[in-house]
Formats: sequence, structure tokens, C-alpha cells
Amino acid sequence: MQNKKDLLKFAIDQHEQVPPNWYEQSLKVDPFQRYWHKRRFEEVEKLIEPVKGYILDVGSADGVFSYRILRKAKPKGLIGIDVLKKSVDWANAHWGKKYKMKFYVGDAHDLKFKTGQFDAIFCNEVLEHVVNPKKVLIGMKRVLKKGGYGVFLVPSDSLLFRIVWWLWLHFYPRGWVWRDTHIQTYRNNYLPKLCKSVGFKVEVDKKFNLGMLHVVKVRK
Repeated sequence: MQNKKDLLKFAIDQHEQVPPNWYEQSLKVDPFQRYWHKRRFEEVEKLIEPVKGYILDVGSADGVFSYRILRKAKPKGLIGIDVLKKSVDWANAHWGKKYKMKFYVGDAHDLKFKTGQFDAIFCNEVLEHVVNPKKVLIGMKRVLKKGGYGVFLVPSDSLLFRIVWWLWLHFYPRGWVWRDTHIQTYRNNYLPKLCKSVGFKVEVDKKFNLGMLHVVKVRK
């Protein structure tokens, strides 16, 4: 399934049941999600450097995480892409008029940007959803400028994460929308290995939330 249209359609079909403002909604109504995302924000924000140019947020969803990145990095602007038009529309309506952010429908496998266009790239809990993560990383490396940095976050797929994830999908009232959306695994420290294989230099390699989440900071 390497055809560009097929990859995009597959990703859309995977996530069609996810509400357009999932993260904004989760922070308001779900104490478990509020804690989970608070920890994600905290750990990723530790890795953010100020940038003068533009940031790309791959898999930006409703823009909640994008806003946290924008606030810390203070770039000239942030561009977010996501496969779900309803999430892109919501993000533009909610954030676009107030902040230096613009959101587009886009496929992580086929980034429609110039080589070296971005000072920094973020990809937060997205790589577990893509068909070809190596292709995605190669594309992100291409559009990242020389000396720029990337922050990539994935589930570690540790035993604890797999137990929690199974319970979340099958017993938690809101978890069912994510069934069958994780199609890649990053257990056994696969994320930093994959980053190195495409030519990134790994500067930070850290697990948190009891080892259930794995974040790396890379440099081109």
C-alpha cells in the first residue's frame, strides 16, 4: 500500500471516528487524559528551543499541542498538517485567527514543502499510526533545515503500556475511537534506532510516564 492516495485514504479511514477537537475535549472532561497530556506537554516542552523561522507539526490534530509548542518556541509561524479535514477546520477556526498558526490537510508520507523549509519539526504520538515510518522520517529530514531539530514522541509499547492501552480501548468510555489505529510498534528502543538509520543525530532519548512514552530529540 505505497500509492500516495491509498496511504492517505487508509489514514483517514483509520481515524474517521475521532472527534475533530479530541484533545481540547479530553482536557476538559477526562481526568485521566488531562494527566496524560499534561505529562506529554511537560516533557516535550523541556526539549523545545526558541526558533526564528517556521515550525512544522506533523499530525497536529486539533492544534492543542501545536499551541503549546508555539508558546514555548516563539517561531515566526507554525504549520500543522493532519489527515482529518474536520480536525484541520476546527484547528484553523479555534487557533488560526488568534495565533501564528495555519493548519492544512496533509499526509506525513508526502510532505508538500520545500527542502530545508523548517527550523524545527514535531511529531507527537503520530508515528505509531503511519504505514511507513521510515519514509515519514526521511521526508521530515528533507524539509528540516541543516542544524534544525526534531522532537518525536511515540508509545514505548512496554508491557505496562500494552496493558493500559488494551484496557483503554475496551473498557474506558471514550477509548473505543482509537481501536485499530496503532499499526506500528516502537518497543525495544526502535525509535532512536530508526532515527539514526535515516541520518538524524539523536541528542535526547528518554522514556517517561512509567516508561510508557518514549521521546527523542534529533538534529539534522
